[in-house]
Amino acid sequence: MWFAWAPCSAGRHFDDGASAAAPCQGFAIATIQGFAESHFSANFPSSELHMALIVHKYGGTSMGSTERIRNVAKRVAKWTRAGHQIVVVPSAMSGETNRLLGLAKELAPAKPDTSYSRELDMLASTGEQASSALLAIALQAEGQPSVSYAGWQVPIKTNSAFTKARIESIDDVRVRGDLNAGKVVIITGFQGVDEQGNITTLGRGGSDTSAVAVAAALKADECLIYTDVDGVYTTDPRVVPEARRLQTVSFEEMLEMASLGSKVLQIRSVEFAGKYKVPMRVLSSFTPWDIDINEEAASGTLITFEEDEQMEQAVVSGIAFNRDEAKISVLGVPDKPGIAYQILGAVADANIEVDVIIQNLSKDGKTDFSFTVHRNDYAKTIDLLKEKVLPGLGATEVSGDAKICKVSIVGIGMRSHVGVASKMFRSLSEEGINIQMISTSEIKTSVVIDEKYMELAVRALHKAFDLDQA
Repeated sequence: MWFAWAPCSAGRHFDDGASAAAPCQGFAIATIQGFAESHFSANFPSSELHMALIVHKYGGTSMGSTERIRNVAKRVAKWTRAGHQIVVVPSAMSGETNRLLGLAKELAPAKPDTSYSRELDMLASTGEQASSALLAIALQAEGQPSVSYAGWQVPIKTNSAFTKARIESIDDVRVRGDLNAGKVVIITGFQGVDEQGNITTLGRGGSDTSAVAVAAALKADECLIYTDVDGVYTTDPRVVPEARRLQTVSFEEMLEMASLGSKVLQIRSVEFAGKYKVPMRVLSSFTPWDIDINEEAASGTLITFEEDEQMEQAVVSGIAFNRDEAKISVLGVPDKPGIAYQILGAVADANIEVDVIIQNLSKDGKTDFSFTVHRNDYAKTIDLLKEKVLPGLGATEVSGDAKICKVSIVGIGMRSHVGVASKMFRSLSEEGINIQMISTSEIKTSVVIDEKYMELAVRALHKAFDLDQA
């Protein structure tokens, strides 16, 4: 899911399958890093910001009504009056995408296929097109010249994986021309166009990815992600009221949190930002629009790219959780080479992402193979295994559980501290919570548990690792 850079005279091209290698040639990493060091430190300078090209991203709640859109327009106009070139990537108005997809569900065929997915993208993309046009109108009412573009008009080129498309290239010529003419450019988030001219969407949270990709293509000085929260917290304050806002969080930690269920940023946007060192800050769109611009630019949570001493002292920085998991088990699998590929290869071919994987110890030449998928893919995966995999596998049965969740602890300090996982397991044990699956990496430990214990687990772990203390 990493992106690789290739220089191109007609725009910026991305390969959405590369690993997190060193930044590739042709991209002005030094310029971005220099700006990040001078303007995105935790102690923001009191002097005026230098004139910059900045990408603003606004979420659905921020665009949720005409009054909120008007406030976004006033905020954007403030930044342009300060001399900055601004590109805005808005989401659809809050609830609009769900409304549109709900209508499609009412009319959907019994067995939806690729043609149905294509029409879903055609339908869902209209939400961002409406919000973008409304914002352009609101900016014009503020006396600020502006123009809105759908993804296909830029164009933002993607592959043809409807509802889960990947960005392949962005042509920046048209956008730069408008910026140089003094206009605010508004680009629909969440969508693009494939080689055949079909409108595609990037999946839930795709507007974050669009914003960071546009920032990278334009070599923007910064990307500000405006949301309905004022930064990244140690966990969801709705679950743990004592949760604290983090002043800074490392890219690695943010990547883990996003992948583990944190809803603040979409994982592909974090990957993109880390790959190309795009300076990114998460901040609230509900502060007064006329807040001092220097104060605004220093608010929220900074996503950093280097670990300082203070950050290394935090063993665990946050607790992430994901309710959207489902567990699938293939029982009585022959214990021989190639079995994992037979099972997961078919799942991957169906464009279904797999998360936690566990294979039990062999007994009498048989073993059990379990893995988790997104809950939306649960029924599809079960049917796939029963119809196409099980008959030729020699397994006894396929079972599943859609009422599970994943809870994770994340922190770069885990690299240099022992006993962190055992402390996590002890805390859960003391609450009577059974662990079904475990997954670890260098800076995180995740457990799969019964969904009904999720909030209890999060509160217990937040307290156990003293995350309520500054």
